[in-house]
Amino acid sequence: MSETTTGASYAAAGVDIEAGDRAVELMKEWVRKTRRPEVLGGLGGFAGLFDASALKRYERPLLASATDGVGTKVDLARKMGVYDTIGHDLVGMVVDDLVVCGAEPLFMTDYICVGKVHPERVAAIVKGIAEGCVLAGCALVGGETAEHPGLLGEDDFDVAGAGTGVVEADRLLGADRIRTGDAVIAMASSGLHSNGYSLVRHVVFDRAGWALDREVAEFGRTLGEELLEPTKIYSLDCLALTRTTDVHAFSHITGGGLAANLARVIPDGLHATVDRSTWTPGAVFDVVGTAGQVERLELEKTLNMGVGMMAVVPADSVDSALTTLADRGVDAWVAGEITERGAHSTGAALTGDYASNG
Repeated sequence: MSETTTGASYAAAGVDIEAGDRAVELMKEWVRKTRRPEVLGGLGGFAGLFDASALKRYERPLLASATDGVGTKVDLARKMGVYDTIGHDLVGMVVDDLVVCGAEPLFMTDYICVGKVHPERVAAIVKGIAEGCVLAGCALVGGETAEHPGLLGEDDFDVAGAGTGVVEADRLLGADRIRTGDAVIAMASSGLHSNGYSLVRHVVFDRAGWALDREVAEFGRTLGEELLEPTKIYSLDCLALTRTTDVHAFSHITGGGLAANLARVIPDGLHATVDRSTWTPGAVFDVVGTAGQVERLELEKTLNMGVGMMAVVPADSVDSALTTLADRGVDAWVAGEITERGAHSTGAALTGDYASNG
């Protein structure tokens, strides 16, 4: 009597190559929407190609690169079964780091890691990334979807991305351009963006015991809908600002809060003062603070408090800067100024109290 045995296989180990191929087919339509004239080829190659001869128009092109993810916000997307917005967050976190130095985002690549490939789900994630790239003006030239059975649950996933941009050397923005008397312009965030979600999740789930489908009056929608609000992408707005205004520096307000991120572009000897009374943070910041009894300093070190990007411009350029941003539908205002640094001052500080909704 013979005994039949079945050998090990990749599929038996939990990796479905056919599902991965199906996901690639589904995402091709969205990737095509991000195409720039410099992009060669399409999906399916081992590398994305970008025609660098387009950089010949620059006198001295500087390439800028950035990489990031979206942190534990992916857990909320998984729990809500909403996969087509998290890509906006990923693009925003990458391209708005690039534009801080004045670089135009050229292209991105992504990495999606899943416990099990669900083709439609992966395609939805890529759809969001592609839509974000369109908003940022950059191409999505490639990526990788990795299936990790045994390490991730079937519904678990994570995303990361990397981007490349270019800026003319003599138009590079940064601390060396900032002068005493410059104004600090704040640009409103769309909400929490993609930082501080470990704190937020701890507050709303562990301390408050709320569910994602809870209707929150202050939000005018459910908790989950508020928490999944996509990160605003500022890159094209910032680039437009550099064409109309003498911008000295940008600061992308991400993890670490407003003061710490602004301080990163303030040179030694100077100090940025930001007046809280010039804006009212969105309801989500007050709700998180109240529900978790989070001290204001802790909130400000963790969340963006309603400001997603800041620009430092000469005082006589404020009007043109605000006009440019208003024309593009960006809510912006003068939030502070640059002064000489005192004996006990740091690079940037917040003063005053936030304006109330009343």
